[in-house]
Amino acid sequence: MDVGELLQFKPLLPQKRGLDGGGEEQRRAGTELVPAAKRRAPEVERKPHSETRRDEGDGETDRLQRDRGERETRKREEEEREKIMKLVEEQGEGEAMDASAVRRMILSFEKKSLKNQEMRTKFPDNPERFMESELELHDEIQQLRAIATVPELYPLLVDLGTVQSLLGLLIHDNTDIAIGVVDLVQELTDVDTLNESEEGAEALVDALMKGQIMSLLVQTVERLNESVQEDANGVHNILGITENMIEFRPEVARVAVQQGLMPWLLKRLKSARGTFDANKLYASEILAILLQNHKDNRETLGELNGIDTLLQCLSYYKRRDPQSTEEQEMLENMFDALCSTLTCVPNRDRFLKAEGLQLMILMLKSICWICCDE
Repeated sequence: MDVGELLQFKPLLPQKRGLDGGGEEQRRAGTELVPAAKRRAPEVERKPHSETRRDEGDGETDRLQRDRGERETRKREEEEREKIMKLVEEQGEGEAMDASAVRRMILSFEKKSLKNQEMRTKFPDNPERFMESELELHDEIQQLRAIATVPELYPLLVDLGTVQSLLGLLIHDNTDIAIGVVDLVQELTDVDTLNESEEGAEALVDALMKGQIMSLLVQTVERLNESVQEDANGVHNILGITENMIEFRPEVARVAVQQGLMPWLLKRLKSARGTFDANKLYASEILAILLQNHKDNRETLGELNGIDTLLQCLSYYKRRDPQSTEEQEMLENMFDALCSTLTCVPNRDRFLKAEGLQLMILMLKSICWICCDE
């Protein structure tokens, strides 16, 4: 090797692993490197990561399965509870259908009623001493509502004197007790229930009429305060009892008027002129029913100045339309009552003297719902 070759001699350098996979010298040397971004990681590096994710997935699956199992368990438990409650209710209903069970209910009611009377007599000025017995009596009255499911056992109520005991509670000093009795009698006299047993229905209605129920209901309705929702419901049920009994036995309509129901109905329609509520609608319906087929009731309405009362109620609408279909129904009931009343000759004279004809003409001209009603 001469001096020139020595100066040009360069030793071979080791190959470098750059981030870009190698330089030009590496490619010239025939060594082709794969870029780092494209190189597959060794199995030893990938395995732990995959196993970790698989373990996490297995844990999530186990948790979901446990939650699903708990939900299914709770669902089965709820279904079992519902089945048990249904069996209990069916058993209770079976007992209510039994005459001996009804006797036990009546006996318990009579005991609670007597206890309440005794406590009120002993401590008339100390409500705290008799309040517990009053609550117990109220609960017993509620229990008696189950008897409405067995009208064939109504004669049992009559024979054991329960009907008279209930009627006596209508004048109880505590109106909650009276309302409880009203609710009970309303269910007992439901027309569909009465039609299920003619014998039971006749026995019950006979006992109620013998105890002068209509007079007692009038006394009760007059001491209720309809601004209290419970009392308003009681008034509605009193009207319901009246309707039920008239539908089952039409002559009850005459008895109801004789025992003072009509004055209250007229007063209820006249009260709070221009206002409307469900009980006012019901009162107008009962009044129309009372006048429909009974001449004596029409004469009584005329004697009570009922013609003038109806005209006053109708005159409010001479320039106003009813605001709902229910209010329109109330007006129709009052018109029906007025028409029935005018079949009685003396009432025609009262109608003309009260300028009823002029009011009718004015209403025909000015009220749209009369002309447009289909």
